[in-house]
Amino acid sequence: MIHLSLPAALAALLAAFGVYGVLARRNAVLVLIGVELVLNAANLLLVTAGTRTAGAAFSAGPVLTLFVVTIAAAEITVALAIILVMFRRAGHIDLTAVPDLREEAVEDPTGDTEPSAPAGRAVR
Repeated sequence: MIHLSLPAALAALLAAFGVYGVLARRNAVLVLIGVELVLNAANLLLVTAGTRTAGAAFSAGPVLTLFVVTIAAAEITVALAIILVMFRRAGHIDLTAVPDLREEAVEDPTGDTEPSAPAGRAVR
């Protein structure tokens, strides 16, 4: 049987690389990879903790891991859609220069072509 400190050390290493990827990168795809590394570290810890209760009929570690994987898949889908919109609008996915993702100029019935702003905000 493997000692529990080895998977915990691997999870800490994965989490450290993931946090570095989130904080140090400007490319949106690399930031998403960092987030996935952190989620995989959490999954490793959940499965490792689930092996401690080998005699139980229901182990919560693998079940919670399935929930984390499902949430991560939904998060990646939404994030990649936003990144695609950013790339189509600005031609790059650099997070330091986030483009304005609001609708293009909406034609007003009065003939005005100013971009519409949400209530309470001034149009630049």
